Amino acid sequence: MSQAESEPKRLFVLDTNVLMHDPTALFRFKEHDIFLPMIVLEELDSHKKGPSEVARNARQTSRFLDEMMCHTSHDEIENGVVLDPTLANGRLHGHGGDNLPPGRLFFQTRIVANQLPDTLPGNRPDNDILGTALALQTTRADSQVTLVSKDINLRIKATILGISAEDYHNDQVLEDVNLLYDGYTRLESPFWERHGERMDSWVEDGRTFYRVAGPDVGNWNPAEFLYNEEDGFAAIARKIDDDEAIIETIRDFRSSSNSVWGINARNTEQNFALNLLMDPEIDFISIVGMAGTGKTLLTLAAGLEQTLESRLYKEIIMTRVTVPVGEDIGYLPGTEEEKMTPWMGALMDNLEVLTNPEAGGEWERAATNEVLANRIKIRSVNFMRGRTFLNRFIIIDEAQNLTSKQLKTLITRAGPGSKVICLGNIAQIDTPYLTETTSGLTFVVDRFRNWEHSGHVTLTRGERSRLADYASEVL
Repeated sequence: MSQAESEPKRLFVLDTNVLMHDPTALFRFKEHDIFLPMIVLEELDSHKKGPSEVARNARQTSRFLDEMMCHTSHDEIENGVVLDPTLANGRLHGHGGDNLPPGRLFFQTRIVANQLPDTLPGNRPDNDILGTALALQTTRADSQVTLVSKDINLRIKATILGISAEDYHNDQVLEDVNLLYDGYTRLESPFWERHGERMDSWVEDGRTFYRVAGPDVGNWNPAEFLYNEEDGFAAIARKIDDDEAIIETIRDFRSSSNSVWGINARNTEQNFALNLLMDPEIDFISIVGMAGTGKTLLTLAAGLEQTLESRLYKEIIMTRVTVPVGEDIGYLPGTEEEKMTPWMGALMDNLEVLTNPEAGGEWERAATNEVLANRIKIRSVNFMRGRTFLNRFIIIDEAQNLTSKQLKTLITRAGPGSKVICLGNIAQIDTPYLTETTSGLTFVVDRFRNWEHSGHVTLTRGERSRLADYASEVL
């Protein structure tokens, strides 16, 4: 008997916030059944209007339900509608492979007797869902009833009432955020003895390449940095084929002769980041680090160098999601760029460092600011859909506050010759229902790690000030 046959079939009662977070949740429970209380359909209807991500997800859920209900009789609805994953139109990643029959979708077609205690009146949507789950435990005794919700308080109340409750984990990229790919590997001392037997080296266009083979190569990723601090060796993996890899030594941006717009790397991780930012073969870069590690400063310096000096890109485009840390300050007047200015304090602060306003006269400073204003554009995430950016240096700041779908929308705006850089600190997430393991930034770091034209670096050392470093540690 297989494991699937030995375990009891489960019936998952979905809360509205699960479907508004991920419409494809309908098809992600494999062979198990799903139950939708009528109040969930009511809430989906009330949230369907508007241009927000929540409204779009509510509309998409309704479309999925409409496709499944098309040409379906009432008797078929009573017996459960088959959950066909092909309706998701390729939106499911890693679905299937177990050859199990799909589950069924059940609706609340009868009035459910109120089994809630007097302390929980049934006229609230959450309590209505709880009452439905309690009734199902009696009417569907052959199945293990589980309430799935992203609302912590609803899960707490369900557990108190004896209802099995779970968070929605299918959007979780990693079990533990400490497992997040950091973009570099330290080579242990016996590395060359174990990998030097078939080693070959050559110089091409002034760059030094090595071909190495051995047991550790299979654990590397394309564009991953390999270093040994003892002998000062640092390289990037260019091509990996089974147990053989071609690696290239990197530039040392810690040296004053290799500055980028007057900026030098202050540590090993910053040196890795600048190598990615200045590499024309890398189209997508993600940089994760706590406050003060230099994410924005390094990225802007590289953008200015390649836009104004080498003219590899036409202009710098910077955007971020407008999620406030505290109370929202309300309506902001002006154009799109003027509305975004209060959210771009990090950009202004770092430009002040890079342009050195104390040098030169007033006319020179005004000319510099005019040039930068023409080459650095601030854009809102809300108006990105449908656009295409050619030969642009695109910076997505505070990417940890974006969902995987929002980041997909932004990254797919890149046209030929563009580079996209995602910056963020996954320890500072302000968007509701997003966590370190479900953030869009975590998602793209994990999904891009095997592509040779993308790179990632995790910055760990704060370089802002001793006060900022100490505050990050103790507060």
